[in-house]
Amino acid sequence: MYEMDYALLKRQLASLLEGEDHWLPNLANTSALLYEELPDLNWAGFYLLTAGELVLGPFQGKPACVRIALGRGVCGTAAQRRESIVVPDVHAFPGHIACDAASRSELVIPLIAQDGRLLGVLDLDSPTLGRFTDQDAEGLKEVVEVLLAATIWPEKF
Repeated sequence: MYEMDYALLKRQLASLLEGEDHWLPNLANTSALLYEELPDLNWAGFYLLTAGELVLGPFQGKPACVRIALGRGVCGTAAQRRESIVVPDVHAFPGHIACDAASRSELVIPLIAQDGRLLGVLDLDSPTLGRFTDQDAEGLKEVVEVLLAATIWPEKF
């Protein structure tokens, strides 16, 4: 649907994060960059694994659900499976959590630290059906790897 230059996006993120390794500003700036650079989004942000559930982290967009159980909705399912999920129509996804009624499609990418710990997920929503593709999932997984490598992650959030 959209031609994205993910190599350029990775370079932009690497430049933005250069010299900063704290997780909070890195997540905040990553969500802002993605929201500005990716067309047709209505939400871009992070949920962080805290005490066995996903808790809202830095984001861009309307206010969102604060807590999501593992295995629940697209975010909880991607986290539990530790794999990216592309959802062309959120209304067709069993158990979808509707934080913003305008969202029609979703892409969720798990954040897995180099030591194998699940840190949380990157969540992207769009008001357009079928907005995200498998190519978007692959490109954004590489963008997430830039974030993961540039950041020092706490033992717990």
